Amino acid sequence: MSEGQETKPATGVFVREATGLVKRVSALDTIAINMADLSVGSALGIVGFTMVLLPTVSGVNLVLGSIISWVLTVPQIFVYTLMSRRVPRTGGDYVWLSRSLGGFIGTVISFVGPVINVFAFLAIISLATVFTIGSVGLSLGYSNFLALALPGNVPGSAPLSQFVVAAVIFSLLIIANIVRPKLGFRLISVFIVIGLLAMLVSDFTIIGAGRQGVVGYMDFLNSIGAKATYASIANSYSGPTFDLTATISILPFFAIFLYPFVNASPAIASEIRSKKARDWAVPIASLLTFFFATSSFAVMYYVGGFQFTNAALSNPTLVFDYSFNFWTLGMGVASNTAVAGFIGLGWILWNVAILGFGIILFSRYALAMGFDRFLPSALAYVSPRFGSPVIAHAIDLVVTLVLVGLTAFFYGPLSSLGSAIVASMFFFAFVGIGAAVYGARHDKGRGRMALIIFGVLDAVVFFYIAATFFIYPSVYGGNALSYGYVVVTLVLGALIYLVSKRLNAKKGIDISLAYKEIPPE
Repeated sequence: MSEGQETKPATGVFVREATGLVKRVSALDTIAINMADLSVGSALGIVGFTMVLLPTVSGVNLVLGSIISWVLTVPQIFVYTLMSRRVPRTGGDYVWLSRSLGGFIGTVISFVGPVINVFAFLAIISLATVFTIGSVGLSLGYSNFLALALPGNVPGSAPLSQFVVAAVIFSLLIIANIVRPKLGFRLISVFIVIGLLAMLVSDFTIIGAGRQGVVGYMDFLNSIGAKATYASIANSYSGPTFDLTATISILPFFAIFLYPFVNASPAIASEIRSKKARDWAVPIASLLTFFFATSSFAVMYYVGGFQFTNAALSNPTLVFDYSFNFWTLGMGVASNTAVAGFIGLGWILWNVAILGFGIILFSRYALAMGFDRFLPSALAYVSPRFGSPVIAHAIDLVVTLVLVGLTAFFYGPLSSLGSAIVASMFFFAFVGIGAAVYGARHDKGRGRMALIIFGVLDAVVFFYIAATFFIYPSVYGGNALSYGYVVVTLVLGALIYLVSKRLNAKKGIDISLAYKEIPPE
């Protein structure tokens, strides 16, 4: 099963002879969905929520933290690039993992990682989109947006309104993906392009405003009740501009929102029209994300000063009450409302793009697992009329909206479900192991050595990153609920596999055979 080689599946092993999906994804769409997965726009908006919780921000350097984090993911970039070329199938890493480590391990780990975990992720991002709308409205001077900007556990918030707005946005995206799958991809591309342009506008707006612009923005916040000036915030910081131990404490933030998530384009590999786009989407998207994230933090340091930026991003009043971040700083120093509004629009659309990619990703993983008969085969159904996995989308809609509603009204405890993303770190570690095993079994020469070396390095990196979640539980939200969610879904995945194997055996089908074959496109 080396590159370009496919084995003929056993009769009856898969639900049908083809997935039913169409090669409709352009090169731009391929890179855009990966960039939505990498989520740089969201990361720039909520880095303060992590900085506030750190034991100390003295020596925490976001620019160097971004560089270190990206370098650590280089082995993963190689793993996903090499494996996408060898096994370009719907479900991407799930297919590689389950074929390398066996059906039971591969399906259970994948079920917890990119499948069930995505429900919690989509619910929280749905609400984050609403919070962003509220924050943008406030930054533009509309005080009636405050109720949307505040989490449900804070007095003055409007959980019902937040749920309605989130539900409408999410439902419209689901409908678009069902009725016109190509539109689902294209919307992500449009939103990402606007988001990147808004990011550049914010960068140059901050640079153009200079230090005095930042001082003026802080004077404005002080005049409306922040009780903080540029000087008071900058002087509150003490310590060096870089400390390795302190900077390492911020690495899980980059792991949650940025560099590890390059699995979007591999998961839709069989739908990508261009082979070059399929082969190069992962490194291109990762490099673009690295550039935009690192340069944006660098701009904040260069213009605002290191001391001020770190102190402001870790100041609870500025972060929670005035939404201080890269985006609002750009809006705050903008010379006119139109520029500020465009920056705010870009911030909002980044979040919507993330929802769009999550919807597509869940449906493809669910389809692939249904195709292998691990999950009910109904999930593999693709509408002949629309060419979309309708049932998978419908399940995503129902489950996510339930979680959105619960999280909106019980934000405090349920928001910790976001830390269940630690399961994705373990998943990526196992993907690395799977790539090494695949290389050892099926490749020769330099390809074999590359997969083994980068696969092992990938596994080591992500086991380490997963460990940091447990080292800093008060920062990254780990508690009994989040870790219990992971454990329960792990057990559930194992039970589903065993039950599915038993039920299919009664029909004369051995589902374990599916994991010895590469599924059809």
